[in-house]
Amino acid sequence: MFFASDNSGPVPPQVLEAMTRANAGHVAGYGADDLTLSVTRRLRDLFEAPEAAVYLVPTGTAANVLSLACLCPPYATVFCSPTAHIHEDECNAPEFFTGGAKLTLVGDGDRMTPETLRAAIEGEETRGVHGPMRGPVSITQLTERGNVYSMDELRALTSVAKEYGLPVHLDGARFANAAVRLGVTPAEMSWKAGVDICVFGGTKNGLMGVEAVLIFDSEKAAEFEYRRKRGALLFSKHRYLAAQMDAYLTDTLWHDLASRANARCDQLVQGLKGAGLRIVNDTHANMVFFEMSRGAHRAVMAQGADYHLWDSEDGPDESLAVARLVCDWSLSPEQVAQFLDLVRAAA
Repeated sequence: MFFASDNSGPVPPQVLEAMTRANAGHVAGYGADDLTLSVTRRLRDLFEAPEAAVYLVPTGTAANVLSLACLCPPYATVFCSPTAHIHEDECNAPEFFTGGAKLTLVGDGDRMTPETLRAAIEGEETRGVHGPMRGPVSITQLTERGNVYSMDELRALTSVAKEYGLPVHLDGARFANAAVRLGVTPAEMSWKAGVDICVFGGTKNGLMGVEAVLIFDSEKAAEFEYRRKRGALLFSKHRYLAAQMDAYLTDTLWHDLASRANARCDQLVQGLKGAGLRIVNDTHANMVFFEMSRGAHRAVMAQGADYHLWDSEDGPDESLAVARLVCDWSLSPEQVAQFLDLVRAAA
């Protein structure tokens, strides 16, 4: 009953087998091996973008900050939601890798709206050299609060960005979960929706540790390569990154893993609602926030359920607290059912 994070789950056997196959013999390093070149072609095919520049990096933070550094000079600002990973969870890495660009927070929730984005953009580049230039818009799909932007919402945000000539970065750490939930292709949720640089996350969806960055404006490709090397993020034994992504793309494993995680989240949502509990996030893919008394949370956790309270753990038993449940590919229906049985007994 592990719902603390999809970062903590195991690696599918297909990925481990691919790593073992890649471990044979000697091959060129730094991404010049045949496997990396094949993965690059396959990602271009998946995203229907034959001219896209494709790069593999080991972490989501690396993918985000290198991408933003290619889009944002140090005297500009990145527009993002207050809960964006680049704001809350990356230890000022975006500011560091961009050379000092600031972040402008848009609205007060996890999903930006065209209105709040327009207001934030209009509020910058108004003071000449005394303030920052307008820079890229960074959208997280799905959001850190478990919500999924609909395709209409996504296109509305990119349209506002384009009105001001601003590029769009998509933080897709859970890209696969969002695409499965929406029933869209990777192309539809990226460049066809107006995204300039897209992160195709793998780590949270079962890979050992690799993210793909797709740059649809090939003019930024050379800069990304230099920044990746300068940032100490170019793996010499690059084939081990490529092997993971190769397995991820084979037989649509990326889609299958996300579908499993999403299905377990659907099971959770139905069970929690059936127990009369309030679901906090409006939409979901593999993450759900729900409200229950602290006493009930304590009772469920004491029986072995592992998840995080989003509110303070302190407080009387009868007080309500919001908790986050995240499903990864490896959770079984039986584990979810066991958790729901405990919740019903405690609630």
